[in-house]
Amino acid sequence: MTIRSQREALKMWVSAFLCLTFALAAAGCSQPGSGRKVIGVTLLTKEHVFYRDLESGLKEAADQKGYDLLITSGDWDLAKQQGQIENFIVQKVAAIIVCPVNSKGIGPAIEKASQAGIPVFTADIKADSGPVVSHVASDNFLGGKLAGEYMAKALGGKGKVAVIDQPIVESTIQRVRGFEDVIKQHPEMQIVAKPNGDGVRDKAMKAAEDLLQGFPDLQGIFGINDDSALGALSAIESAGRKGITVMGFDAIPEARAAILRDSALKADVVQNPKVIGQTTIETIDRHLKGETVPAVIPVEVRVVDRAILEKEKQ
Repeated sequence: MTIRSQREALKMWVSAFLCLTFALAAAGCSQPGSGRKVIGVTLLTKEHVFYRDLESGLKEAADQKGYDLLITSGDWDLAKQQGQIENFIVQKVAAIIVCPVNSKGIGPAIEKASQAGIPVFTADIKADSGPVVSHVASDNFLGGKLAGEYMAKALGGKGKVAVIDQPIVESTIQRVRGFEDVIKQHPEMQIVAKPNGDGVRDKAMKAAEDLLQGFPDLQGIFGINDDSALGALSAIESAGRKGITVMGFDAIPEARAAILRDSALKADVVQNPKVIGQTTIETIDRHLKGETVPAVIPVEVRVVDRAILEKEKQ
């Protein structure tokens, strides 16, 4: 075999290996000859409990409605998520669900899918551009307002607060806007900083450590998700700081446990990711059957604190 032939053979082997890897990674992929329509899904991540619950809702509704799912994860990597969408286009799936890793950057990939005649739906996180049939998510702006109202009440309407942000994701942008709208209504309250924690715990903890050093009179921190809030909580407890109220978003089990032990994390905005997943599949089903579906479908949110969680345990 010539060197050129060896190279061509290697390329073919690598291509086949990548296709097989993608197929194996895509949970719930359709069975040959099943005759069921396939929906491609690219999640933000599979590591967070929120997205595991959302995935559970997707699978449950897809099974009920008779669809197969190709489930992948962008893992915070825009290029990876773009590649996943391109693979869905090649496989000619019936519809695509995207939880964007970057609300601005994902637009061109969504445009490609639409040009290929594949309807795109977003779940949890909104895309800033590209034709999306329907967006299904928590009412993040309302959730931010609820967080702001709780914080203002906890601090008696006065004091310096900070936000551990994630400004590249539309859902968190809306949460922060809602929070800011409420804080602006209290002249004696001030948002002193909004460092980016990227929605992950270690970076959020570092951001909180910097906040504690830079603002010794800081009284409140709003984390745009529970990893951000729990990162802030770790920084506060490591520093031995008292008198700081932390507000989270998601109410994952670890955050609920922190609230119940009366830590600095006092309350959380609760989402319902399983319902988001179920509603997304139901919306796709309606669309593929020719029904008109809403452009935006909000899912209810609420606040839980120690008193509410203790009551729920009874």
